[in-house]
Amino acid sequence: MAETVHDISIAYEEDGQVLVKEIDKKILSSGAWATIVFRYQDLDKAKGEYGPDKFTIRRYQKRDGQYQAKSKFNISSIAQAKKLIEVLNKWTQEE
Repeated sequence: MAETVHDISIAYEEDGQVLVKEIDKKILSSGAWATIVFRYQDLDKAKGEYGPDKFTIRRYQKRDGQYQAKSKFNISSIAQAKKLIEVLNKWTQEE
């Protein structure tokens, strides 16, 4: 668990091998509830290489001094990310 929003990471290691490599993160909001978007890559164990970039948006709630994961939305490809960006750009320009 993380005490500050800056300490939150999705990097994951097992038996000394990094299975999820966090490339970048942007904190969209912080406080009692935090929203963070991460850029990451998964390790393809068969090839021994990291796959293409993926993205995830995660929400965390701070309880008893620690941030706990509450929800997530995974964006599985750059193509899907671009479609999401297109829709959000359209919606935000309408207002």
